[in-house]
Amino acid sequence: MHVLLATSIGVTCAAALTLPLAAPAPAAPVPAPGAHAPAAPAAEPSGSTQSLPLRPLTEASPRATESVSPLARGLRQRDAHRFSLVGVVWDDADAELHGTVQVRARATGTGRWSGWQDLETHNTDHAADAGSAERTSGRVRGSTAPLWVGDSDGVEVRVRSGDSGPQNRAGGTAPLPEGLRVELVDPGDDPQQPPTAGDPVTVTPTVGTPATGTPAVGTPATVTPVTSPQPGALPEAAGLSLAAAESSAVNADLAPLGATEIPALSKAESEEQAVVAAGAKPFVGPRPRIVTRKGWGADESIRERAFAYTTTVKAAFIHHSATGNNYTCSQAPSVLRSIYRYHVKSSGWRDFGYNFAVDKCGNIYEGRAGGVTKPVLGAHTLGFNSKSMGIAVLGTFSAKNPPAAAVTAIAKLTAWKLGLFGRNPKSKVTLVSGGSGKYKKGANVKLNVISGHRDGFATECPGSRLYKKLGTARTSSARLQGR
Repeated sequence: MHVLLATSIGVTCAAALTLPLAAPAPAAPVPAPGAHAPAAPAAEPSGSTQSLPLRPLTEASPRATESVSPLARGLRQRDAHRFSLVGVVWDDADAELHGTVQVRARATGTGRWSGWQDLETHNTDHAADAGSAERTSGRVRGSTAPLWVGDSDGVEVRVRSGDSGPQNRAGGTAPLPEGLRVELVDPGDDPQQPPTAGDPVTVTPTVGTPATGTPAVGTPATVTPVTSPQPGALPEAAGLSLAAAESSAVNADLAPLGATEIPALSKAESEEQAVVAAGAKPFVGPRPRIVTRKGWGADESIRERAFAYTTTVKAAFIHHSATGNNYTCSQAPSVLRSIYRYHVKSSGWRDFGYNFAVDKCGNIYEGRAGGVTKPVLGAHTLGFNSKSMGIAVLGTFSAKNPPAAAVTAIAKLTAWKLGLFGRNPKSKVTLVSGGSGKYKKGANVKLNVISGHRDGFATECPGSRLYKKLGTARTSSARLQGR
């Protein structure tokens, strides 16, 4: 697998958007210049994670004094600091949890407990490829898919080993993984009024002046400048930490530094910016509006500073986040911040796993940092993260149909992004497996350019209902490209 590491600084100073014909040149992380560091940290949504160990459970009262089973662990009803997302993790990322994980949450302010809700336990297929730097970092843990439960202040958990798992030497069900913990994630406060019902976000870009000048009107004097290795410097952005400025700077040819969205372009404008072979017709769909990481409030201090790239984008894998459908579109930024924190702080990944996310209203969000036009290496489809991108639709679509707006957003996003790399959404492509539960390492696998996660791994993702809509997405995406 070809992986390139670079900072945002080394890949941002293009004057116009170009079709990526080769991977970005590697560059070492650029340390924050101490002399220009702000006196106080930038105002970013902080969020928090409570990590609580799971104890052996019995079917009897918690006061019962009897032997306990290694096949059942959990947490009795207890108070907690406020949280909105819950997941379960364990020590060994290679160990699978064969069984069931269920949680209940108490709604803040009402004292009302939810019913038991299942967490998706087979989550190893949403991960960095085996042997990659991210996978072998020593920080990665096994984890369930997270579940959005809304504003809560109480939790109860039960984990039971299942009969479908492997047998131990005595012929019984294998024990649960070691180090089981429940993770309670608070997404923190929204950085601004979030997008609703697919309407454009009102953006007030923050544009500073050169380091030697006077701050622009309405721009605080305390800034964190970002220095480019090329001649000159990127503009200073008020209120941005260095990590946030770097994350924004990789999209600086698409939107001002610190912008909360990348605006939509017409098909003509999108094709004008793309670079194609002489005499060839560009098949690039109109660029959709994309809410940036700044827009949904990503805390850039928790991810790894360097960005990771693959060499191209040959396919898009569609996922559902399996976080449930009990969220409003105005809550989508909070859901994203929660998943991001769970991926990084709880699961030990370098950043948010998916390259893009889509909510039920059709809003499109920038995912893993590194630049929306670039071949950013994600952690979304085990065995096929290289030369692909991952799009997660927020929700669970095993038994519920995805909203039409979400399917339309998939078509818009793929028409544009795949078009930048010359891909036809209705065609096939051959990818080399990095090793998964469905294809052995090194196998050449022919897949649809727009595939479901289950096409590359033995998984239920993206849910049978969303999977059935991918044909519609392919046709619409190709039409948007002008094919």
